[in-house]
Amino acid sequence: MAVMYDERLTAPRSWWLLPVAAGLSLALILLKFGAVPGLVGLLVGFVAAAAGLSSYGSARIRIVQGSLVAGQARIPVSALGEALPLDAAEAIAWRSSKADPRAFMLLRSYVRTALKVQVTDPADPTPYLYLSTRDPQALAAALDKARG
Repeated sequence: MAVMYDERLTAPRSWWLLPVAAGLSLALILLKFGAVPGLVGLLVGFVAAAAGLSSYGSARIRIVQGSLVAGQARIPVSALGEALPLDAAEAIAWRSSKADPRAFMLLRSYVRTALKVQVTDPADPTPYLYLSTRDPQALAAALDKARG
């Protein structure tokens, strides 16, 4: 399986303080029932929040075997048109005021840049894909290479 592009949209390191805060909060809530419930609350709160954060930050964008795989979506590159790299200001506009509700969005708020890819398949009601990516130019180049 030849992977032409692979990116994981991991959460920023600073966000990993959230599971610590969740664990401490649950520990404080359960501390009134004793030290053991407080310790269990610390562990359960931390593990649950870390699992949720890890799941949220595990989104991947890949180009493999003639398909663009973005999160749970798998789209053949033959059904895709022009890829437009978006800088931070354009990315904000396309995920807010310019957004089409029918568009597929793999959106991560902590990634400032994005790629907008037209969907050319007439049977697909999705007008475009909005993909948060740290390197929109490289993703656009990989899509062009996969099409050609």
